[in-house]
Amino acid sequence: MEPLGFFEIALRIIYQLSPVWISMVILFALSIGFKRRLGLYGKLFDSPIGMIGFALVMFWVFTGIYGAMDMIVTHDPLSQVSGMKNKLPGTPVPGTGEGEYPYYLLGGDNLARDVFSRLVKGAWEVIKIAPMAAVFAFMVGITLGLPAGYYGGKLDTFLSFAANLILAFPVILLFYLLVTPEIVATGVPNYMAIVLFIFPIIFVGVLLNSRYYTRPKLRNWLLPVVLGTIIWFYLQLVSNGGYLINTPEYAIWGLPRAMDMFDIPGGILVVFVSVVFVNSPTVFRIVRGLTLDIKTRDYVAAAQTRGEGPWYIMLWEILPNARGPLIVDFCLRIGYTTILLGTLGFFGLGLPPESPDWGSTINDGRKLLSIYLHPALPPAFALLTLVLGLNLLADGLREESLKD
Repeated sequence: MEPLGFFEIALRIIYQLSPVWISMVILFALSIGFKRRLGLYGKLFDSPIGMIGFALVMFWVFTGIYGAMDMIVTHDPLSQVSGMKNKLPGTPVPGTGEGEYPYYLLGGDNLARDVFSRLVKGAWEVIKIAPMAAVFAFMVGITLGLPAGYYGGKLDTFLSFAANLILAFPVILLFYLLVTPEIVATGVPNYMAIVLFIFPIIFVGVLLNSRYYTRPKLRNWLLPVVLGTIIWFYLQLVSNGGYLINTPEYAIWGLPRAMDMFDIPGGILVVFVSVVFVNSPTVFRIVRGLTLDIKTRDYVAAAQTRGEGPWYIMLWEILPNARGPLIVDFCLRIGYTTILLGTLGFFGLGLPPESPDWGSTINDGRKLLSIYLHPALPPAFALLTLVLGLNLLADGLREESLKD
């Protein structure tokens, strides 16, 4: 077989991504059709910048999802094919059998692996970590930032000092310290996971209790059911093989092995905890600042006059009115997290070396960049477009939230 030309490669990639295009068309058609009923999300489609950003983000979201389902990858991203080392895009794969894809669409890397398949699988590595890490960071920041800004005093002083202490460390240095094997072996990331992952439980518990405090019959059965489910999920999240702490020196029991239905791989857990730990102080400062401003408004004074409790006022009066800046920051924070994950992968930290995450792939391609451009450019372009899409999405949301 002859190597593919540029337009043939482009057409094959477009065809290979058919599930992504179909999903985006359906999503945009439904969203535009019902945008007047979808609140701030629907108003996003009145902003050209927001729509472009949303399209870029959802392209990589769908690519990651379908890549994880092996619907659009052409080869195993970890398999090495003899004779395909650093081969140019469109090079035919020798000895392909029936049902096997005959080309490396974006060429081979220095270990003879398919760059296109690693690019697609790398999207899933980003999608499954960055948004959830941002959600957990917001849970921590909101749970601590609201009372710090609302109550002030010694609580505010202590929490602000702790946040500033963490922010005083250079981010990359802090990441490097948290993900090094020596620190991981001590169990520090496990301890951090136990502490940080408990904040969503606190947040949901306080949220439901404050909302249904005047309806005790509903609250008395809803709280145990919801919190029991979240606590069970929390124990599975932080445990490994049934142990809360599982280091070479000792282990602490957490769950019976039969109840521990899933384990997060150690490398992903360490990176996840590190991202949450680094981002939480920044979210805390934003929430605290917004709370200091909003708590002086008349509607907060009216809620206090009605006799509403402090947590009801914080969660149902202050937080909803701070949603605009927080939604924008959430989008930007996913972008920051994506860059941090890429930086960690570039330095070979956190995720396993064979991981197809974009940072590791860029680092592998960098070594021969002066000779072969194709292994490093696609993941670098993917990282650029995803972060650009998140920034444009944040701009669109900010533009529409100001009109709200």
